[in-house]
Amino acid sequence: MKQAIKRSFVELSARERAVSILDQGTFRELLDPFDRIESPHLLPQGIVPQSDDGVVVARGRIDGEPAVVLSIEGSFQGGGIGEVSGAKIAGALELALHDNERGVTTRPVVIFDTGGVRLQEANHGLLAISEMIAAVVALRRHVPVVGVIPGKVGCFGGMSITASLFTTLIMTREGRFGLNGPEVIEQEAGIEELDSCDRQRVWDAIGATRRHGVGFIDELVADDVDAIGAAIRRAFAAPLPKLHRTEQVEEYQSLLSRVDPTRPLDGATLEKIWAEPLPSSEGSDIQQLSHSVEGVSVSRGRIWLKALTGMSGVKGEVPSVQFADAQLNGEPVRFISVVPNPSARFPRARHGEVGLEEGWAIAKVVRQAMEEDRDGHRRAIVAIVDVPSQAYGYREELLGISYACAAAADAYASARMAGHPVIALIVGKAISGAFLAHGFQANRLLALNDEGVQVHAMSKPSAARITRRSIEELEEVTRKVPSMAYDIQSFATLGALDEQIDGIDADQPRATDIQKIQAVLTQSIADIRANPSDLSRRVRTEAARSGGRRSSIQVRKLLQEQWETFCHTTC
Repeated sequence: MKQAIKRSFVELSARERAVSILDQGTFRELLDPFDRIESPHLLPQGIVPQSDDGVVVARGRIDGEPAVVLSIEGSFQGGGIGEVSGAKIAGALELALHDNERGVTTRPVVIFDTGGVRLQEANHGLLAISEMIAAVVALRRHVPVVGVIPGKVGCFGGMSITASLFTTLIMTREGRFGLNGPEVIEQEAGIEELDSCDRQRVWDAIGATRRHGVGFIDELVADDVDAIGAAIRRAFAAPLPKLHRTEQVEEYQSLLSRVDPTRPLDGATLEKIWAEPLPSSEGSDIQQLSHSVEGVSVSRGRIWLKALTGMSGVKGEVPSVQFADAQLNGEPVRFISVVPNPSARFPRARHGEVGLEEGWAIAKVVRQAMEEDRDGHRRAIVAIVDVPSQAYGYREELLGISYACAAAADAYASARMAGHPVIALIVGKAISGAFLAHGFQANRLLALNDEGVQVHAMSKPSAARITRRSIEELEEVTRKVPSMAYDIQSFATLGALDEQIDGIDADQPRATDIQKIQAVLTQSIADIRANPSDLSRRVRTEAARSGGRRSSIQVRKLLQEQWETFCHTTC
């Protein structure tokens, strides 16, 4: 029998990949290179921009149904997500959501070939990814959201958190999928944690075969255009799952509980451990697993949890994720904080990082409040943010830290959409995937105006290594590109921060400081209840419109115009 000749999907460009997925003859690109929507942040750094900013937005049909394919070009800036490229993806997902909400089924596909946030634009990328996460959580209620990780760059950083929320993930054997790249783990945790040159160990943790073996992806396919197209069509033909992976909180907590972090672990061993059936009694509620939260280290997160709740009734399934319900202006409010725990079971998460147990624990605490309030008044939820980073480690990648962070983000987004006012009160650091997990899905972002309050996509040493600059050179660039700066004043210029709160002692709050914060929270809760629950406010503020997110707004405006024109002629 004559064997069909395969055509490599991996070797195609982003545009060719999008063409190959859509029904023949239906491809139409929106915001194509002739629109010349380039990143305004690259030339000031001596980097030549690209006219599509490395993302192809393609409308067309899949099996006759309207579809949008968002294809990231890994050969431009490593597929990094900046302001323009991020707005193209987030804006298209928001338009697909709008279509589905009004009864026009639009099938979304994202082709991931990305290292995550483009560090030359830093907080612009982080903001865009938070908006993609919001759109995906809302969109997958209507239609499967399908992702393909073909290979070359892979899928890393905040985009791995986004991908973890997808209904279906498809990978070729050439693909890699993880939150922290090997070089970043080596930089942050040391070569003894992971030698980034040890290709066998790296692939054992984040390669496609292992990801499929432990259940983190749905289909492992050959590097073949026809095979990937067929897998995508099977994904859309399948019914929506009752629960996505990031909603299966107790199941994943139970799987994690089987792992002994003090013992060596490799991929093959993990597959055996997780293949054993789950006893029905393994899931336990928070009250049963509550234990003392005394003895954990002092941090701003813990200081402000105590200040705002009095620490009465504080609980925590794991000591590093503490929460309590307290009264604020006559209504209950749930406060949640991630705090350092020197005795954490997973050693890479002992300094306040959001690690494996922290991500799933946050998700459980938020979802518990949603369940308790299902038939009544939705209490407000306040994420007290003081998180230096996500946990960097080999075990963290092997055990799916991107899913742990995504579970927390999913829970906050779901609570927001269910009518819970969600607020992030930033009292310390809000860095990278940890902030995406804990706080960035809030209706309102509030921050103390204090030099210890920082927002960024990566620590300075790692950012310097990845961008091949010195720390001094990085600091010099922040004077030209505010989104690369760490300070809260620079972040505020982007327009997403709702309020900087002046005159507060962040480390030793006085009674008047606490009263001031309580008043701001009370006002914010009332404001949230009177306004839409989505994140569109972030591109409507005066700071955003006056320049902070000018490109994000321009991209969304043009994209909507071209989207509507496409629908009028073909939908």
